[in-house]
Amino acid sequence: MMRPRPAAVCCLLAVAATGCGIRPTGVTDGGKAPSGISQGMRVYFASDSGPRGVSRPGAKIDDLDDAFKLLLSGPSPEERATGLANLITRGETFSATSRHGKVTVNAPGRYFGLQDQSTGQLVCTLARAEVLLHGTRPDKVQVTVVGADGRAGPYQCQQFLSR
Repeated sequence: MMRPRPAAVCCLLAVAATGCGIRPTGVTDGGKAPSGISQGMRVYFASDSGPRGVSRPGAKIDDLDDAFKLLLSGPSPEERATGLANLITRGETFSATSRHGKVTVNAPGRYFGLQDQSTGQLVCTLARAEVLLHGTRPDKVQVTVVGADGRAGPYQCQQFLSR
């Protein structure tokens, strides 16, 4: 059996003692950690991967009708260039009420099939408005849509975003 040489052992210990060469620093402040949901109104438009929310900073929401107005105004030219589209047409009329996180949308000219992106646009945009208006937790908001052929829902926004 071969014994390690004392010089080699000393070199190895010296290298290990020098470390990586980075000197320690004091504690640095990374700022306030993000918490909760993003602030402000979000409007949801159709995309190749399902409804996608976009911020509307500075948009004032006093009632659910304001959310419809933002939705009907459609995506900006920049948002359209990224593939967003509005499947809700200006000719449609909507009204909505909410009570304890349960939103009911009256859409008399609307017919429903499966959970489609246009329904997702309505559900997610109105759910966001409900959170802002009444402080309801996002996971507690339920949206029911009453159309020409009956009721659809209740839906939660997450059902449309997790596809």
